[in-house]
Amino acid sequence: MLAKQSQRYTPQEYLLREAKAEYKSEYHRGEIVALAGASINHNRIARNITTALTNASEAGGCEAFSSDLRVWIKARDRYVYPDVAVTCGEIDFVEGRSDTITNPKIIIEVLSESTESYDRGDKFRAYWALDSLDEYVLVDQYRMRVEYFRQLNERDWFLRVFTKAEEALELKSPGVEIALEQIYRNVTWDE
Repeated sequence: MLAKQSQRYTPQEYLLREAKAEYKSEYHRGEIVALAGASINHNRIARNITTALTNASEAGGCEAFSSDLRVWIKARDRYVYPDVAVTCGEIDFVEGRSDTITNPKIIIEVLSESTESYDRGDKFRAYWALDSLDEYVLVDQYRMRVEYFRQLNERDWFLRVFTKAEEALELKSPGVEIALEQIYRNVTWDE
């Protein structure tokens, strides 16, 4: 995540600027926040997850999308780009747009040093306002660790942590299991 711009924008102004921009940015209640580039491990993890979900979940009526699909959180006045978003059933688009959805069932974020506290805190709390969201996953790119959150009711979330290659992340909405060894395929860490 990069620095916020101090000027205030409307959602419509943001979308116009975003269409012409050379880099992606998110919209947070009038502020435009530029997104930093991602590491090779970040990209491999996101690709591995998207590929696994695409291969396994289409029969169940779910689709996985990469970080180029924007999510509108109307109740929080935010446009965001999750690393992976999964929809099940009909996709609800923002009116007049084919690049922005409002109904992800699952959101997956790959943690980086610059975004970890945001993904765990403010962004996660913003996602709570999505009525459609059932599952939230945080994937550490610096070590084998996946944190799985499942919404139990309006106030409570279940958390399960995975740290072993032979363990499998089970996503309830599409009925898919992804082994950690698959999530971290081709990922290398500094010794």
